[in-house]
Amino acid sequence: MKRLLALILLVFAAPALAQTALPPAPYADRQLDDPALEAKARDLMTTIRCLTCQSQSIADSNASLAGDMRSEIRQRIAQGEAPEHIRAWLIQRYGDWVSYVPTAAPILWPLWAAPLVLLFLGGLLVRSRIRRRRR
Repeated sequence: MKRLLALILLVFAAPALAQTALPPAPYADRQLDDPALEAKARDLMTTIRCLTCQSQSIADSNASLAGDMRSEIRQRIAQGEAPEHIRAWLIQRYGDWVSYVPTAAPILWPLWAAPLVLLFLGGLLVRSRIRRRRR
């Protein structure tokens, strides 16, 4: 009985003991020394969605994954990589959803065209109603 109770306690205590032993990413919360490079990194980080929080950019998120992404961006910018190249790499790795900046991929054209089509149809509807009332 005691062994069963100890086993149950161990199973329920396991999540509390599941702490990561990994150190934080080097540039997760440390800025680059060059203010111009840091500004580039910050501009990019504000347009990348946190995969954990989903409603915040990685610049605003405290999630560990966001910290890893901030560090990766800062390291790549410090090495001279262009922000748009980093954005393309993140989109390739995590999908279009990771970027707050919408793309113009052909599969998304109906989404871009839908508001214009609806406005046009609404204009036709209003025009026909006005013509009926005049008669």
